[in-house]
Amino acid sequence: MENRKYRNAFAEIGKTDAEISARLNDIVQEFFCGEDSFYHEDGDTGYFEDTGNHDARTEGMSYGMMMAVQLDKKDIFDKIWKWSKKYMYLTEGENEGYFRWSCGVDGKSFAEGPAPDGEEFYAMALFFASHRWGDGEGIFNYSHEAKEILRACVHKGENGRAGAPMWNRDNKLILFVPGSDFTDASYHLPHFYELFAKWAYEEDRDFFAQAAKASRDYIAKSCHPVTGMNPEYGEFDGSPMSRPLPWATERHDWFYSDAYRTAANIGLDRSWGGKDDRLEDAVRRLQYTLGIVNKNSPFMTYEVDGTPLDEPARHPVGLLATTAQASLAISGQLSLDAEDKSVRLAAEWVERFWNEPLRKGDRRYYDNCLYLFAFLALSGNYKIW
Repeated sequence: MENRKYRNAFAEIGKTDAEISARLNDIVQEFFCGEDSFYHEDGDTGYFEDTGNHDARTEGMSYGMMMAVQLDKKDIFDKIWKWSKKYMYLTEGENEGYFRWSCGVDGKSFAEGPAPDGEEFYAMALFFASHRWGDGEGIFNYSHEAKEILRACVHKGENGRAGAPMWNRDNKLILFVPGSDFTDASYHLPHFYELFAKWAYEEDRDFFAQAAKASRDYIAKSCHPVTGMNPEYGEFDGSPMSRPLPWATERHDWFYSDAYRTAANIGLDRSWGGKDDRLEDAVRRLQYTLGIVNKNSPFMTYEVDGTPLDEPARHPVGLLATTAQASLAISGQLSLDAEDKSVRLAAEWVERFWNEPLRKGDRRYYDNCLYLFAFLALSGNYKIW
């Protein structure tokens, strides 16, 4: 692991090491083994169930692998990876080398195409596994698997190879799906791309170095100049993407479920060393919009200009978790008594999250994934390996 000190926001607001460790242990136990867990094992494989849609998605599977490597749970990591390769990996056709984004919990295919957030999390988790545990044989040669995923993501469609890449090779922006002409701000992970620029195949490293810069620029443009909110889907210029889509009946130009992850990504980017004043300012605006302007009822659906709609957030715990994780981007020692109002507000979001339990019920999968990531990050336990 790199010799890096990770910020512990919980300690900054006065929680003791013993309190933080005990709370993390309880959360992990409940998350993976409790009666409301959505991690399931099937022999020597394992999967995360999206409890709202009753399927397994590359989003959650790759999240599970990232959680497992951060928590030093190699057995869980390998079981999820084996399930992913067995049921989700595509070995032929235009999407060969990618993973189908959705399967039934019995492994039945629900899709023949990928979702790029899965591939980028798979690759990053595999690199970390290689560095933390060492490479094995076959599919457990983690670093080789990671490099091959990234090679497909960048080079599909070149030199007669079937399919389309996951990044626009001209503007270096990750796409919503391969071949699309729009993006999703929450897919942009510049802190991952800087590491891909070190660890991918040598011929791909410059591409990812450029992608890191392009993504920070994109996130800054995507976050509203007053509210800090970003849309779920966006045009390449950062504006909300409101064009009709053949597969979608819901709108995606608002500040809604996918969009919440952008703030969390900004916080983790800063924790890993990616200081960008534009993104810190976006977090300040978002926390103010949700925590001051809409203090009495923050967990609603919003237009990106901050107009609250008459619809509660589908994932309120996820919204709380990501907004709290974004506090890692705020400069200054967090304190509930801080003179700087934005620093104090960031501390209040961390305190509010500390007091929030894991979500129960059918929609718990997405919220609780974001919850565990936020707790790891805010406690200094979401690390570069």
